[in-house]
Amino acid sequence: MRVLLTTLNAKYIHMNLAIRILYGLNQKHKGLEWKEFAIKEDPNEIANSCKEYEIVAFSCYIWNITHTLAVARLLKEINPGIKILLGGPEVSYDWNDVIKLPEVDFIIAGEGEIPFAEFLNQYPNISSIGNLVYKEDGKVKYTPSAESFDINNLADFNPYLFEPTEAIKNKVSYMETSRGCPYKCEFCLASLDNKVRYLPTATIKENLLFLMEHGKVIKFLDRTFNVKKDFTLDIFQFILDHHKPGNVFQFEITADIVHPDIIKFIQEKVPKGLFRFEIGIQTVNQKANLEVSRKQNFEKTKGVILQLQDYLEMHLDLIVGLPLDYIDDIAYSFEQVFALHPPELQLGFLKFLKGTPVREKYEQYGFRFHPNPPYQIIESNYLSKDELIQVTMLEEAMELYWNKKRAIHTMLYVESLGGMFQFFSELGVWFSQRSHFHKHTLDESFEILASFCLHKYPNDQYLQELIAIDYYLHFKVKPKTMFLEEVDRTLKSQAISELKLNQHLYRFIVLPIGFNFTHFIKTNQILPEPNVVVMQYSGTSKATFAGELKLEKELA
Repeated sequence: MRVLLTTLNAKYIHMNLAIRILYGLNQKHKGLEWKEFAIKEDPNEIANSCKEYEIVAFSCYIWNITHTLAVARLLKEINPGIKILLGGPEVSYDWNDVIKLPEVDFIIAGEGEIPFAEFLNQYPNISSIGNLVYKEDGKVKYTPSAESFDINNLADFNPYLFEPTEAIKNKVSYMETSRGCPYKCEFCLASLDNKVRYLPTATIKENLLFLMEHGKVIKFLDRTFNVKKDFTLDIFQFILDHHKPGNVFQFEITADIVHPDIIKFIQEKVPKGLFRFEIGIQTVNQKANLEVSRKQNFEKTKGVILQLQDYLEMHLDLIVGLPLDYIDDIAYSFEQVFALHPPELQLGFLKFLKGTPVREKYEQYGFRFHPNPPYQIIESNYLSKDELIQVTMLEEAMELYWNKKRAIHTMLYVESLGGMFQFFSELGVWFSQRSHFHKHTLDESFEILASFCLHKYPNDQYLQELIAIDYYLHFKVKPKTMFLEEVDRTLKSQAISELKLNQHLYRFIVLPIGFNFTHFIKTNQILPEPNVVVMQYSGTSKATFAGELKLEKELA
């Protein structure tokens, strides 16, 4: 029996851990194969690649379920005798409507290791398999089972051994050191499994060694990696002892419980650029936190972020739409978190994932959400449609100018002029009226920013100069002249010469400005004085700030 384990990843660079585990545990089953696709691939091509198998088993998530079902329908058209098995978090809960679809034959609800092995060994006699949903004589059959997979069975097991090692190098590889989450946040599927189970430490380290040797970005799937201090420090030290150049490690961290020993370890030992922390703040509003059974001390979280921000890269998350979180609460949370200047601030919108308590209690809060994935909020008793549109505009503008780092200096200056929530909201509307967030040129994005700032702050010379600086710093090669004209050739040559810059390796732009840019970089404050700033271009990486001189000195 030919069986295919497969999935449609969100991006080509992702690697699905689930199908690798299932394949590795059942590799001795004759006829079992695995392969991956991406959601951007042509569904017809995917279906043609799968049509020769008797059973195709898909790993399903919120981001791929629509594409997966489309491929399943095509497979049934091409080969009516093919059987479709679904598994994964998107079909583990509220599966009644999915199993009724003609293109779906079986669903594994919950962890897949035990039922998938039984399915392979017993098919077509499947009636005794726990947590398997199937159709028989027009009726849906399901026998629930509380049995959990003993993850000690993954001892000495490496799910990445079954592919060419060169395939790992340029992709994001995923590791789990534990399953389950100690917290009960009602918007998260991880809250449904509060029993945290750890893999054997020796196996974790062995697999880490393999991925460090052959991979680059390694992302840990643990919902809270720092629950156990000693374990966290042990793995951190192991990484420091064995990582290779180019390795990056990403962890999901609960910041307000980070132990002081972990902070000290990072400050004293971890090289900058090696670790990335993803920290879910979600909201600063304690009433909203408690309403969804979430515990968080923002002051402690803030303190940890400030202590670590110079030592590693951070990705901070907020959620828009939680119960009891009004627009003013969202604005306050945003201002508080933006003030920490995270390299990336993700503004997510509440999603009503199947199986989560917040979905089950939606009527209590007047929630309306899209019936199809990703089940995103439409409105509630606390947030109107118009307010959600406002926040959507803010999110688009912030993503473009802050997260994509197009105008960091400009945004830091704007912060001194007033609230960033209102600024980004208005900028988003301004941009959407003049272009498309996902279809525009780089020059367009700076032109629109400049026009908006001129409209909002018509007499602010420094703001326009900072936009020009951000524009010129964003290119690898010297761009066309915009916003600020260069100084004359004589003055340019004088500046390059006095700063002792290499004219053979680089090209330069020298701009006249009315403030001390070096001082601004250090303090985010404007010190008025006529200066010239120099940007240098290597042609291979983004321009860098090469130096600055007082304009009077050059004229003298």
